[in-house]
Amino acid sequence: MDLGSPRDKTKTLTIAIDGPAGAGKSTVAQRVASLLGYLYIDTGAMYRAATWVALEKKVDLQDSETIISLLERALVELKPPDESSQGRVRVFVNGSDVSMIVRSRIISKFVSQIAAIAGVRSLLVEKQQSMAADGGVVMDGRDIGTVVLPDADVKVYLTASTQVRADRRLKELKLMGQIADFEILYKEIDARDQMDYTRAVSPLRKADDAVEINTDQLTIDEVVSSIIALAGHKS
Repeated sequence: MDLGSPRDKTKTLTIAIDGPAGAGKSTVAQRVASLLGYLYIDTGAMYRAATWVALEKKVDLQDSETIISLLERALVELKPPDESSQGRVRVFVNGSDVSMIVRSRIISKFVSQIAAIAGVRSLLVEKQQSMAADGGVVMDGRDIGTVVLPDADVKVYLTASTQVRADRRLKELKLMGQIADFEILYKEIDARDQMDYTRAVSPLRKADDAVEINTDQLTIDEVVSSIIALAGHKS
């Protein structure tokens, strides 16, 4: 199957992929971007980096002003994956490679809390919009189609059951050499969903014009193929 056939026809499109934790957004978005020759912007990694900054400095996570001040001075960079990052976008904060630590459970536990801070979202959304200004991007997150890129050419909302997402997360952590328990992961994902759905600023929700894809029974290639087809129809 030629998933990359629309490459030359879709150079200026913006593709927004939203959905809950573990639905496969990052893997799919990165694959779509690669096939189309687009820039992939992992907004989740940006919020994870922001969470790492706060935890590294041992800031009270209720102290929004201090967290925002730290982020205003921090240089967060996303770089293409290499052999050290297990195929994921590399994340740097002030020149330090934090790619692996930002994927850890401790970061996952607190990232929704940091992402709910209005000032944090404002800083990162501005950066994300600037990165996508010229089109030719695939961006994934929680509020891409609703807030960051409301005029995106293609909007997709990926979903999956909590059980499937917990199982995927368990396998991911094992590949990273981290010990985890399925039941604990299930509860953590469920709690994170509640925070993402109910936060006051930019809650997770499906954009009215987004195409919903449930990934429970689909392979990565099948999901990618569907999004490539949507992009082809918009070219």
